[in-house]
Amino acid sequence: MLEVKNIQGGYENETILHNLSFNVNKGEIFGVLGPNGSGKTTLLKIISGLLEPISGEVNFQGRPLQHYSAKTRAKSIAVLPQITEQAFTYSVKEVVALGRYPYQKGLFKTWSHEDEAVVKKAMEQTDVKKFEQKSLQLLSGGEKQRVFLAQALAQEPSLLLLDEPTNHLDISHQKQLLDSLKRWTTEGNLTVIAIFHDLNLASLYCDRLLLLHQGQTAAIHTPQEVLQEEKIREVYEAAIKRQPHPDLPRPMLTLMPEKISSEIERIAFSQFQIEQHENRIQVISPIPLKSFSSAVIGAGLGWYHTFVNRHVDKSYNCNHPKEEMTEFLKGHDLEPGHTVGMMTAANLKDGVIKEIGHEQFSVLIIVTAGLSNAVDVSKCDQHVFDEVHAGTINTWVFVDGELTEEAFIQGMMTAAEAKVKALHDEEIKDAVTGTTATGTSTDSILIAATQRGSKLSYAGTITPLGKTIGKGVYEATLQAVKNNKKRMKNI
Repeated sequence: MLEVKNIQGGYENETILHNLSFNVNKGEIFGVLGPNGSGKTTLLKIISGLLEPISGEVNFQGRPLQHYSAKTRAKSIAVLPQITEQAFTYSVKEVVALGRYPYQKGLFKTWSHEDEAVVKKAMEQTDVKKFEQKSLQLLSGGEKQRVFLAQALAQEPSLLLLDEPTNHLDISHQKQLLDSLKRWTTEGNLTVIAIFHDLNLASLYCDRLLLLHQGQTAAIHTPQEVLQEEKIREVYEAAIKRQPHPDLPRPMLTLMPEKISSEIERIAFSQFQIEQHENRIQVISPIPLKSFSSAVIGAGLGWYHTFVNRHVDKSYNCNHPKEEMTEFLKGHDLEPGHTVGMMTAANLKDGVIKEIGHEQFSVLIIVTAGLSNAVDVSKCDQHVFDEVHAGTINTWVFVDGELTEEAFIQGMMTAAEAKVKALHDEEIKDAVTGTTATGTSTDSILIAATQRGSKLSYAGTITPLGKTIGKGVYEATLQAVKNNKKRMKNI
């Protein structure tokens, strides 16, 4: 649809854009990124025809842009610039109706039923019809932004150029606008070129991205390829970290602020509050810990400062565990949003708390273990479970150090292997198959780190951290299993 060939552009004696070339396909949302002064708005002006390039050319629908008259061009290309204060006092409907100007004919302009229908549709699409008789001057910045978008849509363009379209919009209307753009482009009626300052919104909604740096192409490709940590750090001169979106195959970038001294000082486990109650083991950290767990509350990756391992009876009804666990935490003045909450049918008195020191870090391990629903994972298909049981072997590993994502996952693997070895050495059997059990049917695990002190990149079984976790979890699980056996024997 649009071809930009070897464009150089700027103002008077200043060249801002240097030898830019790219294509934009029909039905695409094409995002333009770059720091202030990189040439984003200049590029948009050249594509719209408002600014002549110094050299190079722009072809639109197979023809050079300059071959279109201004009125003809306005029927196909609409522009939504950054909004500024407007002196006129038109109503919202009158402002939107200006978008129909390219379609007016003759000396005495006539307003058709089609014009009326298009304006109404544009106002409905942008959620401004409720303001149609209101003066533009009485609207907020975000409401004005939507009015001018409606004006652009009233032109019925095939190409829509947007300069920071989400500027002034609250999060709800940002989503509404961008969801609408995505839907319109997918339906094939519209192509969008948009400047974004928010890199995450660009990642979520754009099909391809052009990253500008000092007026030149730094990268042009899909969001997955353009939004690379090193490239963004180089262009924006800012520390960022890239992570995947939780539900979509799109990268998300997080700004990394500079840490002050109090945010990097190590926290000793002696500063933790570790409480053993009749119905729960509770750990409260003085700072939030980065945590990865399979808990009932706080599962997955997150930051939490309270950790609860709650005892429930073997007959506990697990139909609504999250809701019931939430009420339990609130009943003990614990905030569910700050808490990792697990359940276990094991007797908490059999649990083991163990701290292991290392010259670079320390590890705190807590294991509770019961054996009534032990399972051999290789033969679990021979079991028939009519209902879900509460977790039996719960393993917590706290690390005084800064773990990478690899270390979190490897730490879980190492802890699980250590637990299996302990069950093997204690000859714990699967009651159904008679073979050695590898765990119980609903075990849970937690790895939590202070993210301060030594950087610990790996936690595999032959690394210093892995060796510590493996030895500690093995010994703690072994002792917890022995405690359980001894208690059950004396019953």
